[in-house]
Amino acid sequence: MIEILKEHRWVFDILDITLMSLILYRLLLIVKGTKAAQMMIGLGILLLASLASRYLELYTIDWLVQSFWAQIVIAVIVLFQPEIRRALAHMGEAQFLNFASAEGLKSLEEIVRASVSLGNRKTGALMVIERETSLKDFVEIGTSLDARVSKELLLSIFHPTSPIHDGAVIIKGNRVVAAGCFLPITLSSELSKALGTRHRAGIGLTEETDAVAIIISEETGFISVALNGKIEEKIDMGALRDMLTDIFTVKKSKK
Repeated sequence: MIEILKEHRWVFDILDITLMSLILYRLLLIVKGTKAAQMMIGLGILLLASLASRYLELYTIDWLVQSFWAQIVIAVIVLFQPEIRRALAHMGEAQFLNFASAEGLKSLEEIVRASVSLGNRKTGALMVIERETSLKDFVEIGTSLDARVSKELLLSIFHPTSPIHDGAVIIKGNRVVAAGCFLPITLSSELSKALGTRHRAGIGLTEETDAVAIIISEETGFISVALNGKIEEKIDMGALRDMLTDIFTVKKSKK
């Protein structure tokens, strides 16, 4: 049997190439549109510099570049930490949310209604909906809750007189699990300077996890949605409902 397989080595070569192509494709999807994509370009430039310095016999530059490559594993872990965390969490955790049920759709509608109401009142708010990546670390920082998602509850939490109106509300399934949570701030230099801390916190969390962040500006009342490190601003009620439905129901039904 082994001899027969050796005679058909080309089958293993095709399998090897196919698997590597799939792995590279998935890696590119993970880093697409993130700061990691720019870092990969930088690493590519360093590789070209290494080849050029060796070919042109630029010994000092070659020594510096080779010294860097010796520490490349540590550098990759540090530079790509958010992307690595997101990829591992995506592979290792089971799907928790199931908004396809009637109860789930009702929760989404409550979130949409609360967002519009907060926007009309120009009440600043940051609501985070957990997907596959656990937000347990951020829940532990805030005030623990366990209440069914409702428009009235969300409005009361973000009312300016509420002691827990600062920070983010984290929603898991059909429950509000925590309020007053502090999220990581994005350091991206590509964002508009008009975006405040609340928007940058929402984007920062979605850079590290697959969560969906809904941000309401207290200055303009505009609704924004952050996902995968990107933000879409000035979303109306219909667009918000369609976006959340697409994320939490349509894609799940295809699995």
